[in-house]
Amino acid sequence: MAEQKKILLIASHASSLVRFRGDFISHLISNNFKVYTAAPDYTEKNIKDLKDRGAIIIEFNLQRTGLNPINDFKSILELKSIIKNNNIDLVFPYTVKPVIYGSMAANMAKTPVISLITGLGFAFTGLTAKARILQRFNENLYKLSIRKNKYIVFQNKDDYQLFLDRNVISKKQPVAFVSGSGVNLKQFKFLEKNPTDKVRFLLVARLIKEKGIDLYLKAAQILKEKYPKVEFHLIGAPETSPTAISQEELKELHEKSVIVFHGLQRNIEEHLHKNDVFVLPSYYREGLPRTTLEACACGNPIITTDSVGCRESVEEGVNGFLIEPQKLDPLVEAMEYFIKNPEKINEMGINSRKYAEKRFDVNIINQDLLNLISNVI
Repeated sequence: MAEQKKILLIASHASSLVRFRGDFISHLISNNFKVYTAAPDYTEKNIKDLKDRGAIIIEFNLQRTGLNPINDFKSILELKSIIKNNNIDLVFPYTVKPVIYGSMAANMAKTPVISLITGLGFAFTGLTAKARILQRFNENLYKLSIRKNKYIVFQNKDDYQLFLDRNVISKKQPVAFVSGSGVNLKQFKFLEKNPTDKVRFLLVARLIKEKGIDLYLKAAQILKEKYPKVEFHLIGAPETSPTAISQEELKELHEKSVIVFHGLQRNIEEHLHKNDVFVLPSYYREGLPRTTLEACACGNPIITTDSVGCRESVEEGVNGFLIEPQKLDPLVEAMEYFIKNPEKINEMGINSRKYAEKRFDVNIINQDLLNLISNVI
């Protein structure tokens, strides 16, 4: 048997290694790669899930938000040591800080990198003065870190174009594109919908304003008055972000039966099957939201914004609707369409599943990534 090549996946959340990269890790291991995973703050469950797949766990220190040059430089040096000490053959970082610091560390260790841009987040929205300052700062960090990478993988063409326009990378840089992290079509099974006049909407996201949570809550209040039977479900963990939605507001709306607030949930596919239409009014700079891919696979029509990343999951009028970001009226109108035309829910849901099979099958995406890795090592 050929010698196992060693790949280091670097993440900012240990949980994302299971939820977003679990199938990829299994795919790499089944193709005779030795997989190491580096992240901060593993839980016992994360460790068990990853070890069960065959991964080797490494914990490192990373301040996920904010900027502290001393701590950040320590993270880079720590990653360099991990790469050198384990004789890593290829580094595969994803999300902002792991891509920047992981690429810097790998360059210092003279180890090839394939970096995955999973969305540019709040800093690249340009919505506030702080965001614009962060964008310029992050652009410079990306320029310093990723220019030598063997491939930069994007989840949408908009992010690639922005990197070209802002001179972060050049047209000579090798790039590739994948449709998000993909979705396991066996896990997220298709179930036909049988909607009645009690249409159920669902939003699953981080509970921050940029994800459109406040718009969803306002739409729920407007529509609940007109259609008392309709339900508005919301899933997400409490947030400490400056733009977090207040838990008091969520509790109050839940107690008034305007929304059904579930907090953090692990069994997302069950909730997708129980509900009819998936809603994500995000104006965050997404890569390609995993939740919309899962909703497509389960057979939910999608209402999301005609904005970066989000628009990739909808064929307008076929499996859902694209609405203008940060606008309440188009959201209410799109939701009301399904309340008035419940027979369209199953029809568009079937189209969602077909679209997922065509574009978002995790096996296709993982094989595309494996081909890139094989080209490099």
